[in-house]
Amino acid sequence: MVLAAVIRGCSRQSLKPHLNSIASYLSQTQICQGSEDSHYMEQLLCCVQALIQVGQEDCKESSLQLMEVLVTVMAVAGAAGLHDKVQETMNLLALMQKYDGTLDLYQQHIDQLMEWLTLSHQNWNCHSIELLQFEVVVTQSGPVLGKALNYFIPILKTCLQPTKDPQMRLKFFTILSQVLLKASSTVDSQQQFHGHLETVIKDILVPNLQWHAGRTAAAIRTTAVSCLWALIHSEILSSKQIIEIQELLMPQIINTLEEDSKMTRLMSCRIINIFLKYCTDIADADKFIKIYPELLKRLDDASNEVRIAATSSLISWLKCIRNDDDKKSFYKGNIQYLYKELLVHLDDPDNTIQDAVLGVLKEGSILFPDLLVEEIEAVKYKHRSLVYCEQLLQHIQSTRGIL
Repeated sequence: MVLAAVIRGCSRQSLKPHLNSIASYLSQTQICQGSEDSHYMEQLLCCVQALIQVGQEDCKESSLQLMEVLVTVMAVAGAAGLHDKVQETMNLLALMQKYDGTLDLYQQHIDQLMEWLTLSHQNWNCHSIELLQFEVVVTQSGPVLGKALNYFIPILKTCLQPTKDPQMRLKFFTILSQVLLKASSTVDSQQQFHGHLETVIKDILVPNLQWHAGRTAAAIRTTAVSCLWALIHSEILSSKQIIEIQELLMPQIINTLEEDSKMTRLMSCRIINIFLKYCTDIADADKFIKIYPELLKRLDDASNEVRIAATSSLISWLKCIRNDDDKKSFYKGNIQYLYKELLVHLDDPDNTIQDAVLGVLKEGSILFPDLLVEEIEAVKYKHRSLVYCEQLLQHIQSTRGIL
């Protein structure tokens, strides 16, 4: 408070020789991170505001140090209602340097800010103030983040290892999901993210999708699945890249179909559906066959949303076989079993589920229509209503004339 008053009492000319020294003092770790008390942070912010208001364009040489202080205040004082004041101060700092806005500040300082954070990232935990600073820089820098991947990805790789603090890993995955949801305007703004994709998949997602006991471990798997869904849904990946990801991650995602979290099961069904849609060749028939029983289990899920997502994935699974005439006969026994199980669910009490299952059976009828007719005739009188069985029989009869 006293320092801010002294600065405001100075003229620009008298402050100029001391401006850099004051800015460096404020950005020192023991000062800048010395307290999480909101009043302390507010006074620290007042000092920065005073420096900018009095120093004006002279602040350009101290811009990095002032940014470090502002990032810290924004990181630790969010609950104190200082976010807007910090943003206003950043805007003022940008204005004094004749920039269009705060993104230009990040453009100028992103490398130094990331280097500043990288110095200590090996030792972070969920209580580290540096983690909060990292979140501010990553989420506030927008498209500038795409120019700092050589810092961003290694920090993620280090801090998301299974040996690291679980709560910190949860926080990191939340940050990663946030930027992946807007990947084209954040991590992939420079179209360079593909160069780090292997690290993200092999060194970050795969280890964190492994099963470990406990609620925290389950929460980490959920956030990892969320990141994968955000990445796939971002539309920054090529078909070839999705196929490569599928080959690496399909076993782990199949396992997450059994998670307690409904959201995890739902996202896993949707991810598998996308993987299967990009299936151009069934290279490993044994691995491929293991997919459909896991999707069938989800037809008994407590959530209708998950059940419907599972039917969509089953349709995609059947289309993969339909597109592989050379191997179609190899799957006949499995398809017959699938017919039997689906016909049970065709008699579901919920019409929405019946409609979804009917869609799967219609897609599957193209493979072995005569076999499906036999299975329908064997069970249709056990159903509460013949309506869906008759619809399916009519569909098979109509497609026979086409095929």
